[in-house]
Amino acid sequence: MTTVLVDYDSGNLHSAQKAFERMAREVDAGDVIVTSDPDVVRRADRIVLPGDGAFPHCHAQLHGISGLADAIVEAVEVRAVPFMGICVGMQMLALRGFEYEETDGFGWINAEIHKIAPSDPTLPVPHMGWNDLVIDAPHPVLNGLATGDHTYFVHSWQMKMGDPSQRLAHCDYAGDITAIVGRDTIIGTQFHPEKSQDAGLRLIANFLRWTP
Repeated sequence: MTTVLVDYDSGNLHSAQKAFERMAREVDAGDVIVTSDPDVVRRADRIVLPGDGAFPHCHAQLHGISGLADAIVEAVEVRAVPFMGICVGMQMLALRGFEYEETDGFGWINAEIHKIAPSDPTLPVPHMGWNDLVIDAPHPVLNGLATGDHTYFVHSWQMKMGDPSQRLAHCDYAGDITAIVGRDTIIGTQFHPEKSQDAGLRLIANFLRWTP
C-alpha cells in the first residue's frame, strides 16, 4: 500500500512526512511517498493534501502543476481513494473560499471559507496554538479520540458549513470553529495532526488503517 503526500510547494512537508512515516511503520501501512507526479498520485492507495498559506495561492500552486489536480479528482471521485486534507488542504475541499478573492475548491464538502471573527475582539487572529476538540459525530478516523483532546491550530480563515452533517468535530475560539470534516472516503482537519502529539498521531494511524 502506498500513501502519497502531495507536494505542490505550499508548505513545509518535513514534519508531516515524518509523522506519516512513523505511523505507517507502527500500523504496517506500507510506504509513504512525497511527490508532485500526477501518475504516482493517480496510482496511490491513500492521498494526503497538506497546505499552508493563502487559499488562492495554494489553489494556484496545485493547479499550476500539469495534471496534478486532475489526478487527485480521478483518484477520489472515480477510485474512491481515502483522502485527507490538512489545514488549507482541508479548506480546499469546500465549495469556495473568499480569502483575497473568490476561489473555487474541489466542492466535496458543502461549505465556504470565511475569515475568523471571534466574538471577543481581544482574541488574536490567526487562531494559533492548542485547543480542545469537541467531537460532533463518530467516525473510524476518530477512534480513540475524545472531546477534550488537544490539537494544534494555525489559521486565520475557517470553514463555515452548509451541511452540518459533514462536520465531525469543532473547537471554540470565542465562536464555533470547524475542526474536522468528512464524507464518504474524504476526511479533513483544520488543525495539524502531525504537530498535535498523541491525538494527532492516533488520527494519522486511524487514517492509514481506514478501509471505507
